[in-house]
Order: sequence, then C-alpha cells, then structure tokens
Amino acid sequence: MLPIHTILHPTDFSKQSEFAFELACSLARDYGAELYVVHVVTPPVVVYGEGVLPVEPQSYQAELREKLNRLRSGEPEVRVLHRLVEGQPVDEILRLAKEIGCDLIVMGTHGRTGFGRVLMGSVAEKIVRTAPCPVVTVRQPSPLAERASAAPREHAVPAS
Repeated sequence: MLPIHTILHPTDFSKQSEFAFELACSLARDYGAELYVVHVVTPPVVVYGEGVLPVEPQSYQAELREKLNRLRSGEPEVRVLHRLVEGQPVDEILRLAKEIGCDLIVMGTHGRTGFGRVLMGSVAEKIVRTAPCPVVTVRQPSPLAERASAAPREHAVPAS
C-alpha cells in the first residue's frame, strides 16, 4: 500500500475543486494524513488608458484568504492547513508539492477538450505530467456521494 502522509489539494473554488476537496478529506481521514489546501492567485491588473496598474495585493488577498480558510473538513481528525500563494498556478503548486514533500495531489479538473483546452490550457494536465508524486484529478462527484445526496432523508416528526 502506498504510504500517504501529506496530501496537497490545489483549489480554484470551482465546483470541480469542491468535489476534489471532499475526496482529499476522505483520503486524509483514511490515511491519517495532513491535508494542505492551496489557492494560487495571479495578481490582477487594471488597464488604465494605455497603461497597466497593478492592484494592491492586500485588497484582493484578504477576501481570498477568508474564502480559503472556510474550507474545512467535516471530520475532526483531519488536519487542514491553508496556503495562499501568489504566482503562476502550475509553478506554485509544483513548488509547494516539493516543499512539503507531499505524497499525493488531489485536484479538480474542468475536463475541457479540443479547442477549449488549447485556449484555456490545463493546469491539471501540466501537474499530472510534471508532479513529483501521484495525482488524482476529479471532474464530478463520486457515484457514492451522488447516491448519498439523492437518497431521501428521514425527518424527525415532532411529538404531539
């Protein structure tokens, strides 16, 4: 069995990242692993006339940090560590994976193909090709998670 002590979950806060986060939490629980959640932000710029002005990093990072810190496991035994880093997503994810010595990367993918992938590129594809460890990509919820959410829930009936 593959020893998994440290899991890295890059997030872009998309639905696919949510599905991947759920899987990463389950794996962290089952293996007793630490879970690092990272969001990589590329600094926004504002086009002003014919020039480009960088936006103050503190103004946009505070909101992202708050959103990132809200990602918590429902399992009390899962230790979630958060990182907000600035740079190019592929470079920063790979740098952090090496820095923390992660054993597994669990990330969402939008699953674009053809022209959409050529235009947008694929962070997940580049990570899969160059990561120092195994990578699991998630595009949709697991069938078990879908069945659990679709199952009718029992409601307590108040005593009369």
